[in-house]
Amino acid sequence: MRKELRALIVAALLATPIVALATSGAAPPQEEKKQRSEAKYREKLLKEVRHQLVMLPWYSVFDNLAYQVDGDKVTLYGQVVRPTLKSDAEAAVKSIEGVASVVNNIEVLPVSPMDDQLRRAVYRAIYGEPALSRYSIQAVPSIHIIVKNGNVTLEGAVDNETDKNLAGLRANGVPNVFSVKNNLVVAP
Repeated sequence: MRKELRALIVAALLATPIVALATSGAAPPQEEKKQRSEAKYREKLLKEVRHQLVMLPWYSVFDNLAYQVDGDKVTLYGQVVRPTLKSDAEAAVKSIEGVASVVNNIEVLPVSPMDDQLRRAVYRAIYGEPALSRYSIQAVPSIHIIVKNGNVTLEGAVDNETDKNLAGLRANGVPNVFSVKNNLVVAP
């Protein structure tokens, strides 16, 4: 009986550190949980803001919308051709659950028949190029053409440096374009 009691005590002493280790590692600290949940919430909010902006009915290749999320405040940036798109973007983002305020810094481009002609010409020059035509088959093409007073800015993302340079060259080759600013980003 003494041997059994001794074996039971030894087993209990040896098992205690294992149980303590298992229970201490099972539940992460509350701060770590909170940080993970905040990161997930922020990621979800970013995706929802992007989704709402891309789904706007008049958003086109000639508009550029960007945003920044800071807690429950969303700041909108970019340029649009139609003034209604500016207000539509603000209203769409305001309707997202978890957004408390929206700062609308979207610029409405001036109305100009010459700029409209340049938009169409630059579009044909870029998306008419066989190497770049694959970017035009997306719902919202990834190369955005912003024309303001004869100056062209290319915004968006491309697959490689060659496509970025080719788009810039094609836009520079359009008559009556004063300057081309190539802000295209090579996607990883």
